[in-house]
Amino acid sequence: MTKQGETLPQFLDKMDIERERGITIKAQTVRMYYTHEGIEYQLNLVDTPGHVDFSYEVSRSLAACEGAILLVDATQGVEAQTIGNFNLACESGLEVIPVINKIDLPTAMPEETMREIVELTGANPEDVLLCSAKTGEGVKELLEAAIQRIPSPPRGEDDRLRALVFDSSYDSYKGVVGLVKVSSGTLTSGMEIELIQAGVSSQIERVGYYADVMREVDNLSVGEIGFVVTRIKDVSRVPVGDTITSAQGGVPEPLPGYKEPKAVVFAGIYPVDSSDYERLRDSLAKLRLNDSAFTYAPETSQALGFGFRCGFLGSLHLEVVRERLEREYNLNLLITSPSVDYRITDKDGRVSHVDSPAKMPPANLISKIEEPYVSLIIITRDEAVGNVMEICKERRCVFKDMRYLSSNRVKLAYEMPLSEMIIGFYDQLKSRSRGYASLDYEVGDYRENPLVKLEILVQGEVVDAFSAIVMRDEAYRYGRQMLEKLRKILPRQLFEVSLQAAVGGRIIARETIPALKKDVTAKCYGGDITRKRKLWEKQKAGKKRMKRVGKVDIPEEAFVQMMRSKY
Repeated sequence: MTKQGETLPQFLDKMDIERERGITIKAQTVRMYYTHEGIEYQLNLVDTPGHVDFSYEVSRSLAACEGAILLVDATQGVEAQTIGNFNLACESGLEVIPVINKIDLPTAMPEETMREIVELTGANPEDVLLCSAKTGEGVKELLEAAIQRIPSPPRGEDDRLRALVFDSSYDSYKGVVGLVKVSSGTLTSGMEIELIQAGVSSQIERVGYYADVMREVDNLSVGEIGFVVTRIKDVSRVPVGDTITSAQGGVPEPLPGYKEPKAVVFAGIYPVDSSDYERLRDSLAKLRLNDSAFTYAPETSQALGFGFRCGFLGSLHLEVVRERLEREYNLNLLITSPSVDYRITDKDGRVSHVDSPAKMPPANLISKIEEPYVSLIIITRDEAVGNVMEICKERRCVFKDMRYLSSNRVKLAYEMPLSEMIIGFYDQLKSRSRGYASLDYEVGDYRENPLVKLEILVQGEVVDAFSAIVMRDEAYRYGRQMLEKLRKILPRQLFEVSLQAAVGGRIIARETIPALKKDVTAKCYGGDITRKRKLWEKQKAGKKRMKRVGKVDIPEEAFVQMMRSKY
């Protein structure tokens, strides 16, 4: 908390991760008053996430607004996320004000960025504003443009309460705190309310708005954005996109656009130290109180022990959750390789969904396997187009379109399997484009592909933590790669250890870890060679017996290294 009178940079970014990375993860609101031509205006501002993983939060935030300020970095130009969020704003019917920020920096390219914005939005160049949030240049013009161009909130068709919940969080003292925009009626402290989609009734304890701090008021009226504190203690019962109405005489239909945020990326989270399982369970429960899109369920692995199967909105969401668990709750975690939701059709025509290789049914029972695809947009410099197209070809992408946004900026459109994108694709894209490329995606339909379950066997026993779902043509290469890594990581035993990769019970690759050997002939000095041979044969027979009864215990460090190398 800051003391009164102190200023705080990145004021709306509350979490340490947001400040360090310069990204917004949770939507934040702030109310300000501005006097223009002698009239005082109330401005309700919402700072939304920009990353595609949180596009549902962005769409709900846009539903609570009448206009959008499209901020474009003058040093970066138009990025793929800019196009995605601009399209969301247009679909919501909002007035969009394009703004070029950071014009004070020596590397700023305002003229080139303006050309890209005009190409993207179709706006007149004189309508594109230039500003610097650091120096304050152009901020006055931006606020006045917002007042002049963005219409006032319309009044509802009647006086019955309709309020859209566009974000929610959990406070240990207040319970669930929902961010709402009142579309009609009045939201008053102490009134009985109902959430239409969730079917939950409660009483409003207090209402207010965010400025420099939480400020309580008696009521929120039409067009105002603020917070409501209820007696509800479970954030999942106040879902983002739901509609609040009066418990008595309220509206029967919710505001349009509600849908459940759906997890598309799944991974197992296990404590490195098995004694931390209870702490991990409590930490996940607390984390979910502030992130209803994150899901988890207990699972057991023969190799890793007890853990949880977790669902995320995307790979960035997974990374944020992992960092928060490790930082805020001081946990040492093992994250399995991310996977997606596969649709399996068996020989009897029954359809099921599988989000983990360990849950995949036997190959002889499967009729077809379908995986989700995404519509992908990549924006990069023209000199990096060849490298980007090469990466996309390696990742099974289907080329759709290429268009120049300016003389040296290119937009590429692809369709791509989601499973190929979630592991290392973004890092490769940044590396091959020298950091200039950006991407945006939208999850699409399922498509059938020749996918198989690849299993890794250590001394004839399947290690489920190393299993993966891969393309049939890639199974040998991927299996060989895994075995070579494992051969370097696993400690040698007193007997020879076999490492095998199998598809459908058929071995396709093998590596061997040689046994540790004692020099049993060290005590022999000279004499007949038959003496040494007897000792070697005796040692060989002992190794055979040990191999039959010996068991390989894979150390935790080996799992950690394998998972981190894959992730």
